[in-house]
Amino acid sequence: MSEKTPLNTAYKDPSALVDLARLKNYQKYVFFVTFGSYFMSHFARKCYSTVKKQLVDEGGYSSLTLSEMDTTFMATYAIGSFVSGRLGDIYRPTTVLAIGLYGSGICLGFMVANLLMDYEHMSKLLGDSIMLGTYFLFGFAQSTGGPVGTAIMGNWFCDSASVSNRGTIFGLWTCHQYLGDICAAVCTALILHLEFNWLWALVLPAVCSVAWGGLCMTLTPDPDEMGIRVDALTKPKDPSSAPLPLISSTSPPAPHAAISFFDALMIPNVLAYAVAFGFFKLINYVLFFWLPFFLNTHFDSVTANLIAALYSLGMMPGGIIVGKASDIFGGRRATVIAVFMLFLVPCLLVFATSQDDLPPLVLFSMLCLMGILVGGPNNIITSAVAADLADHPSIAGSKKALGTVTGIINGSGSITASIGLLAVGPLQRSYGWGSVWYFLVGCTVVGTALMGPKIWREISGEEGIKKGKGRTGQKTYQTIKT
Repeated sequence: MSEKTPLNTAYKDPSALVDLARLKNYQKYVFFVTFGSYFMSHFARKCYSTVKKQLVDEGGYSSLTLSEMDTTFMATYAIGSFVSGRLGDIYRPTTVLAIGLYGSGICLGFMVANLLMDYEHMSKLLGDSIMLGTYFLFGFAQSTGGPVGTAIMGNWFCDSASVSNRGTIFGLWTCHQYLGDICAAVCTALILHLEFNWLWALVLPAVCSVAWGGLCMTLTPDPDEMGIRVDALTKPKDPSSAPLPLISSTSPPAPHAAISFFDALMIPNVLAYAVAFGFFKLINYVLFFWLPFFLNTHFDSVTANLIAALYSLGMMPGGIIVGKASDIFGGRRATVIAVFMLFLVPCLLVFATSQDDLPPLVLFSMLCLMGILVGGPNNIITSAVAADLADHPSIAGSKKALGTVTGIINGSGSITASIGLLAVGPLQRSYGWGSVWYFLVGCTVVGTALMGPKIWREISGEEGIKKGKGRTGQKTYQTIKT
């Protein structure tokens, strides 16, 4: 098939064209529902953090209790990522996704109910225990969005055109979390500005999460259930003109059998990406959680939070840029990620050496740039890269791998990041902010080095090569050597 030949001419069976049209039409609904599900997860998660001051001042909770809640959430979210990804591959993923949203809404409802309790007639210790227990479950419920949503997206965006533009598609899709964060901040600000009870900032995401969970139940998780023959869309019937298939295997496993954790870990590069992602996620967590604190040394609290939002704003296009760049350069995602992370090093060094002398305009610009440089790799590793890994020849034929792979990467990253966060406070207190920035430089270098073998194989042309060009669907991946 000529590089300029449209994808549709590769299919000699007219029914394959019908299946392709049905697939493309339903992809829009899949994108919308899964995008909204993760949007709702972050909407619920961020709304809680926006009313922490009210939880202390009016709810009667200490900062220690809130810190314990954050730690509990991070721990259960990490464990839940492993479990949720596996459950999404074993059971119907849309049901697992809906249960996660139902659980998020119910947990927020319990938090509101607990906050309405009269502590004069109930032990304060019991109230704190209820909040911690609720947030323990909240972490598990929240963990379903990433692995399961990515798995559903992978099931539907499986045709040759979608695979060749996977980075761009998932880059756009991963904007959900930042839009959720921004919407949560705006809604909370509006509630407080209109002088409504601040508890509505928890009630609103609870109701929205449950409602969107119901919408998820209407979603068909796999094209096979609609009678769409996916094999006909990825392997055209004319062997003389057809592009090379995405994956191949001499003894493929059963397509509807979920792979085990061990099988997923044995996929080349899964473990390396999981550990590397931990360092990248740690950089993101440090900047996300500590930027307002750092900026408070130069600005008042309100201004510091607004300036810190520039970092989150920069993260939103980061995934799109990295995804599109990796598509343009033939699916060499590790190489593109490494370039972005290495550009982050001089930015961190500027903060380490000149943090007190940066003009405001330079500071604002650098925060946006750092958001792009950090957000892009983080978003793509847990979406497009995970989908690439789940297409490896060692599990060719299995349609139940992506959730498990994404869960391993996301869960491992959360564990590494949570451990690394323990070092930030002592470093800042003992050696100042300069030591924190140097610590992040080290994390950047180590995380990038862990992807070294994968980067070398991509640069040398041994794997991750994409044939063809354009968006018309004629491009396909070809794994030359694994």
